[in-house]
Amino acid sequence: MILFKRATDLTAFVTSQKLVNKSIGFVPTMGALHQGHLSLLQQSAKQNDTTICSIFVNPTQFNNEDDFIKYPVTIEKDIQLLAEIGCTALFLPDNEEVYPHGHSKKIYDLGELEFILEGKFRPGHFQGVCEVVDRLLTIVQPHQIYLGQKDFQQCIVIKKMIRDEFNNSIKVNTEPTLREEDGLAMSSRNLRLTKEGREKAPAIYGALQYIKQHLGEKEADVVTQAKKILSDAQFSIDYVEIVNPETLMRTASEVEPKVALIAASLESIRLIDNMMLL
Repeated sequence: MILFKRATDLTAFVTSQKLVNKSIGFVPTMGALHQGHLSLLQQSAKQNDTTICSIFVNPTQFNNEDDFIKYPVTIEKDIQLLAEIGCTALFLPDNEEVYPHGHSKKIYDLGELEFILEGKFRPGHFQGVCEVVDRLLTIVQPHQIYLGQKDFQQCIVIKKMIRDEFNNSIKVNTEPTLREEDGLAMSSRNLRLTKEGREKAPAIYGALQYIKQHLGEKEADVVTQAKKILSDAQFSIDYVEIVNPETLMRTASEVEPKVALIAASLESIRLIDNMMLL
């Protein structure tokens, strides 16, 4: 595996790969890699000649400075995992490489997506996500990008940004959420849970399962019970919503596709998860 710290060096490498008609797959991460990340890289390796991973904890998408400071960093372990899995190249930039002097901040037109669900509880978050992914895609210039479904709303936001900024020239692949044996969605944030918190955390999956099992019953009652499951496990709830998976708006239709989305905090650690219902 080749390690790049400079954007110009990575772009030159990608150019050399494209000159011999090699396809480029890209997996952006913030490190603290787990099997969920590795599954994205494995999928990219199946579909592309060259797979590039980036590790960059992006400050512009954190609206909580404490969350940014405490984000887990396991870079030596991450590099070992990437080398073992056969990743072609790792981009490990510092802040100045991603946001160089003279970098002009864009305002992305995300419509209602920016202000609902995650957008409501994390003001400015999706502008920061779009800013860093835009920059990384400009540097890496991949044919395909691979994202995890756990960040459901973020996947929709990134698809819109790519459609607007890159004219849909990059294919977006959204891959299924990987879970621990007890159902908890794999997440770097799980590393911050205490042993007691880790034992309670699967309640978020239990709440999603309850919603799916009781689909067709009065929706308000189902959501209320799902919230009780979370509260009983000492979660502080931001939202439990059942919405259309494309618009993220509530729908009364019984035949329209639906997804359940949850955001809740345990031990001051914010976890999100989702489950397709129809």
